[in-house]
Amino acid sequence: MKEFMMLFHSENTTNDQAPSPEQMQAMVAQWQEWIGGIAGQGKFVSTNALTPVGATVDASGVVTDGPYAEVKEMVGGYLICKTDSLEDAIKLTEGCPTLGYGGKVEVREFMEIPDM
Repeated sequence: MKEFMMLFHSENTTNDQAPSPEQMQAMVAQWQEWIGGIAGQGKFVSTNALTPVGATVDASGVVTDGPYAEVKEMVGGYLICKTDSLEDAIKLTEGCPTLGYGGKVEVREFMEIPDM
C-alpha cells in the first residue's frame, strides 16, 4: 500500500464569529465519525489539526511570522492514510467535514525514499 496525505484547506475566517460550544462539539463529532470510518477500513495512519501559529523561513534564512491574516486560504490540518492508489485515497475524502464547510482536500502521495 502507498501512503497519502490529505491537506485540509479552508477559507480564513479570522474575522468571523467563533462557533458556539455546541457547534464545536458537533464539528468534532463529524470529524471523529469520518476519521473512524477510515480507521475502520484499516487505512488510517495519523492525523492532526494545525494552529494558526507558525513561521516561514526563506532561502536566505529570514524568518517571517505566519500564516498571515491576509491569506484567503488556510491549511487547518492533515490526515495520512494508506491505500492502493490515488483514486482510492480520493474516494476516502467523501464525507470529509472540510468539504461540508466549503473547503477543499488536497491529496498527495508520499515519495518513497530509498534507505541510505
